[in-house]
Amino acid sequence: MSISKQPVIFVYITAADSREARKIGYELVQSRLAACINIFPQMKSIYRWQGKIEQSNEVVMIAKTKKALFKKVEKKVLSMHSYSCPCIIKIPVSGGNKKYMKWLLGETR
Repeated sequence: MSISKQPVIFVYITAADSREARKIGYELVQSRLAACINIFPQMKSIYRWQGKIEQSNEVVMIAKTKKALFKKVEKKVLSMHSYSCPCIIKIPVSGGNKKYMKWLLGETR
């Protein structure tokens, strides 16, 4: 199937710490739900939660996968995540290096 028939997405995910991010990321790649996970090890988040403004350190993950796999990725992340309401956001990808996109599509099932 051509690249245009199987759109690629990034899934933006936050995690409590690097250990959790690595565990989730490894599982997503191992199960072929993502071809690659990028982990950004430190981010400061400021947000409103249950009526209060909170601050915390978090880790950002970007999973590179097929649009068709988003629900499976989301289900897997939810099953492993320590948060009751984790950030899991689908970001469409428009275009890209054809050789890379072909690799990404070949690594995901």
